[in-house]
Amino acid sequence: MAEGWAKKLLEDTVEATSAGIECHGLNPRAIQAMAEAGVDLSGHRSKTLDELAGAEFDLVITVCGDADRRCPAFSGTTRVVHAGFDDPPRLAAGIEDDEEALAPYRRVRDEIRQFIASMPGELL
Repeated sequence: MAEGWAKKLLEDTVEATSAGIECHGLNPRAIQAMAEAGVDLSGHRSKTLDELAGAEFDLVITVCGDADRRCPAFSGTTRVVHAGFDDPPRLAAGIEDDEEALAPYRRVRDEIRQFIASMPGELL
């Protein structure tokens, strides 16, 4: 979701890409929640940091606690910032009703949008 928002809101400012510590695939509820907000994630794919080995980054933003704790060191002058958000799949686990299960995805989607839209200038 963060990559989608960054590409939509900051397309002229940043080159956004996302990857995780582990590959979990695209979550259909995340795709749906973002589509409701006008962001198409259907062409995205889940990637791991290993796939981006050798790439240079100015800024890395971790968005979940696990990534913050397990984030590897980056070379050069890469800045690493943590912006924690709840994990929608964890919050929706066990909820049978699709509409009710989408609620955490929508909330976190909106929180991430607000964070991306208000990123301090010194981070960009």
